Amino acid sequence: MSQALPTPPSSTVRCRQLLQRWRNELCLGAREQALLAGELRQLDRQLQRLESRTLRVAVFGRVGVGKSSLINALIGEQLLATDVAHGCTRRQQAVPWPQAIDGLAAVELVDTPGIDEIETAGRARLATRVAMGADLVLLVIDSDLTRIDRDALDTLLNCGKPVQLVLNRSDRWSEQELPALLRSIQQRLPKQLPLTAVAAAPRRPVLDGEGRARSEQAPPRIATLSQRLIRQLSGEGELLLALHALRLADRVQQAHQQLRLRQHRRSAQGLIGRYAAAKATGVAMNPLIAIDLAGGLACDTALVMQLCQLYGLPMAPTSARRLLRSVTAQNALLGGVQLGLSALKQLLLLLVPFSGGASLAPAAPVALAQAAVAVHSTRRTGVLVAEQLLRRRGGQPGALLQRLAQADPVVAHWLQRWPASAASDLQPLLP
Repeated sequence: MSQALPTPPSSTVRCRQLLQRWRNELCLGAREQALLAGELRQLDRQLQRLESRTLRVAVFGRVGVGKSSLINALIGEQLLATDVAHGCTRRQQAVPWPQAIDGLAAVELVDTPGIDEIETAGRARLATRVAMGADLVLLVIDSDLTRIDRDALDTLLNCGKPVQLVLNRSDRWSEQELPALLRSIQQRLPKQLPLTAVAAAPRRPVLDGEGRARSEQAPPRIATLSQRLIRQLSGEGELLLALHALRLADRVQQAHQQLRLRQHRRSAQGLIGRYAAAKATGVAMNPLIAIDLAGGLACDTALVMQLCQLYGLPMAPTSARRLLRSVTAQNALLGGVQLGLSALKQLLLLLVPFSGGASLAPAAPVALAQAAVAVHSTRRTGVLVAEQLLRRRGGQPGALLQRLAQADPVVAHWLQRWPASAASDLQPLLP
């Protein structure tokens, strides 16, 4: 009787195992530990939340849109202070959501300060900080989209953060006006971004004993939002936790690589210069194309491996040659010029017996030109290799993200919805 094969681990379990192994194997010097302390603390907190299955939902938006009221309505208790005239939240506050969610041990609702209480540059920083500390963001508005709302939404999406848009105080519009407002908002949103109308703290008119009209608190109308949150977190909560941890780990890895490049920039310049001089001397002295090509390839391969060692990213010779082939494709023009000069030099040397030595005269400047091209191509190869090392994902959290996307359609769905981070300026980091 055949034995049943074990069930393969889920994407979330694989994420947790591989991330923990990567974190344990991440070797940092004392200076690197100090410079990356903030990113590492954020990553370690997220890894702890992933292990304990505790998901964070940040409630974000302008001052006075009812963020605290919305959280109070969701938890069914007046736990957070609210003020109808001014925003009361001055710092982030996290409260547990007493709602059972399949696959999660706990969900925290995080109240955040109003984004329009600070200057424009600070808003983007606040939005980025909130995005990096939450697995899901509820962006709360209380009217049609303002420029501040749109800027915050763009920042959150560019950080790769899943967002739900919540229109609070929907009781201020009539049954005829509300659908038109929702259509107006939806038309300016990215596709597939959920929009839900709620009334976290609605008021209703009543008559007192003397027949005078006044308003009183009515029950919150948040059932649609609550159900949508429960449905999304039950289906994707664990995965959102894991993907957020992977994103943070990828940021740490990229910051680490950039730091290595910055620290070793001068050493890399000296190393590239020495290999450039050696290659220039070799190609100038060698009379045969085959020797030029073999010597140049050996020199460039050794340079790649030395650069990898310098940056603390060791690479096998086969991988070094593969990386070199990728770089050579970008350096094709210089390679063609170098090959042409080698062929011309060999031809001039072959003509020496027939020209009575006259062809030796032009061979010398050709050799000098060949040496100059060799210096330039080696320097360019070194710069391109350093750039490839910074962007290299092999065996790192970024690569794990891509492998999971290929194996799991839900992961692929989220990665397609999360725009890639803008490429950083590498020029100051390159040798």
